[in-house]
Amino acid sequence: MKNKIIYILKFFVFLLLFFVLSRAGINGTIYPFAFSMMFALAWANQKVWLVAPAYLIGSIANNYSFEGIISAFVVVILLLVPYYIHVSLKKPMTKWELFIYAFLSQTAWLVFAILGNMEIYFAVLSPIVGLFYLFIALSIFEPIIKRGLAYKLTLPEVVCGGVILMSIASGLAGCEIYGFSLLKLFVAFSLLSISQVSSSGRTMIFASLMGLGALISNNNPIFVAPFIIWGLAVIAFKFSNRIFPACAIVLSEVLITFYFQLYYSFTIVGFMPVVVSAVLFLIVPKTFYNALSILLSTEKERSAVKCLLNRNRDILQRRLNKLSEVFFDMNAVFRTLIKKSAGEEEIKEMLYEEIKSSICKNCPEFKHCHRTFNEDTRRIFVNLISISLERGKINVLDLPSYLSSRCGNSARLIGEINTLSNQYKSYSQLVGNIDTSKLLISDQLEGISGLMKTLASEVDTMISMDTGREKRLLDELSSNNIICTDAVVYEKDARTMMTTLVVRDEDVNKLKLQGITSKICGQKMAIYDVYPTERAGLMSVNLKTAPRYDCIFGLANTPKGGSTVSGDRHCIERLDGDRFIFAICDGMGSGVQAGNKAETAIGLIENFYKAGFESEIILSSVNRLMNLESSEIFSTIDIAIVDLKDGIADFIKMGASSSYIRGDEGCNIIECSALPMGVLDNAKAITKKVVLNDKDYIILCSDGINDAFSSDGDFRDFLLTIKGQNPQEYADQILAKALSINNGYAVDDMTVLVIKIF
Repeated sequence: MKNKIIYILKFFVFLLLFFVLSRAGINGTIYPFAFSMMFALAWANQKVWLVAPAYLIGSIANNYSFEGIISAFVVVILLLVPYYIHVSLKKPMTKWELFIYAFLSQTAWLVFAILGNMEIYFAVLSPIVGLFYLFIALSIFEPIIKRGLAYKLTLPEVVCGGVILMSIASGLAGCEIYGFSLLKLFVAFSLLSISQVSSSGRTMIFASLMGLGALISNNNPIFVAPFIIWGLAVIAFKFSNRIFPACAIVLSEVLITFYFQLYYSFTIVGFMPVVVSAVLFLIVPKTFYNALSILLSTEKERSAVKCLLNRNRDILQRRLNKLSEVFFDMNAVFRTLIKKSAGEEEIKEMLYEEIKSSICKNCPEFKHCHRTFNEDTRRIFVNLISISLERGKINVLDLPSYLSSRCGNSARLIGEINTLSNQYKSYSQLVGNIDTSKLLISDQLEGISGLMKTLASEVDTMISMDTGREKRLLDELSSNNIICTDAVVYEKDARTMMTTLVVRDEDVNKLKLQGITSKICGQKMAIYDVYPTERAGLMSVNLKTAPRYDCIFGLANTPKGGSTVSGDRHCIERLDGDRFIFAICDGMGSGVQAGNKAETAIGLIENFYKAGFESEIILSSVNRLMNLESSEIFSTIDIAIVDLKDGIADFIKMGASSSYIRGDEGCNIIECSALPMGVLDNAKAITKKVVLNDKDYIILCSDGINDAFSSDGDFRDFLLTIKGQNPQEYADQILAKALSINNGYAVDDMTVLVIKIF
């Protein structure tokens, strides 16, 4: 039922529009607007079964002669037949085809015009002007349908909209009922309404366009000055009480009629349209203007969104803090559950007592061995236990002659010591793995707690939108033909400005987008994220203050000679808008197994960093995970976290070879003495913070590269000889040199990563 009412209302709106436009002409000679509007509405996805009959009735109502009826039917047929042909063939109609059909629809009118002795010049000019009008109508309908009425139009689109309004004014100029001007009624009421929901400038533009539209209809400027005076009167008395502008427009009409005498004559009927408009303006409820204001503007909606956003940020900040405390408490609980292994002497003493109880208790020599010679016996047993724990087992050769000559249970003694030692070692490893797992979980809980604290601090501050910059940004982008339906500008912190723009797909990659945003924000802005919106054809572009530095990088690698798979793995990843992680993981050895080990380690590290965990927790957790594996393949880790905003690099190493920073003033060596990952449960990484300069090169490499040179100093001297500026060429030269040292043979897997800062 609701849809039927909407269709009925649309039909009458279209009917009225076509009735007016069929009367709209230029100089009273050519009438090109109605048929163009019909084709434009059909292109704009309006139902043709509504548009076509509305055009037919509206046109025939204006010209019900034989020629007029035939011309109207031909126009409708040239719309419907091609339309349904394209629908049946499932082939979309192109704009060029639309223009061809629109031109052909004027064939009947052209024939009748020429037969009616109209000059060929004017006869041909009418459909040509109609095609231009069709282009103008499409230019304004497409953005309105795609973006809605609430968004700012570009200057070309505003001009096109102005032409549409002028054509409507031209049609209304000839619509009078016994001297009652429908044009004056429409303009007066529209001016009063627009002044309530839009700016004074738009009110005056509308008044001027209506006057010009009436002018082109019959070359009579009679309405130009009155409409402008109406507009000035309305905006001059634009107060909260609507009675003031209503009275102002009526009084201005009195001045125009009797003082300025701009009309040819005075009649009561000619004066009534302004009075009726003022009365209608006062009668219409305020809710109508509020709804119209919301339709044409998003300011109220955006204000509510800002308040909601800040409220949600406050709620999120408090919840994150509470969750952080929960995870921190869980971390403390897990650490109390860890069972620390007993000391070495305590273990030996415990095993000694167990052996003494199980082997020697029922022996006839028990008192002699464990009382008379207690210290010597204890020392011998503890020594045998130590050998068994160290070597895995003892044999008869390990028994001292003193014990083997006197002890009748030496064979049982050896077996028991070996059994207990192996049982203890298995138990100890199991407990250690359990403790490592608990420590791993504890580290993760601590990391999540810290991560939530960081997130809470990021959302703690209230976002203050810069409305002034947003409006300037919308205006500037619009004037450069970049359609921006919405813009949000705010400061993330004292050093970072954030901007979000909603633009068309085709505008995302325009260079002016960043340039204009940088100009309005007063600092260089860079795009860091682009993603589609819920509305087709529109993209959300996020920009932020560009970091002080940028970087490019190059990579060169080769597997060990005779191997098809390298044991080295690398990582190059942007952590956020301003930081990069560069890493090389070298699985000790070569081949598939070493590569898989390195792949696991580098994958874990990369994902941990992208999630936002701290370096210490990341490496500790990954090291413990690697330590839990039974394989004896370890991995070295060489990481450089480059902060482009501050120009600082954090080097993090576990067993990796030296790194290098080549600058204008020399080459610095970043050394490492830490153990590889997975060797010890509590292995610590070596970290170093370095301030970077413009045109610095960071060189990370696996030990296959570094070991090819005789020393770090020799490698450094070679780096100083490289003249290339491109980091890829730099990396290629390093790999080539390392291979040439060994006559072109790769003794080990080789990987080199070169990063240039600028």
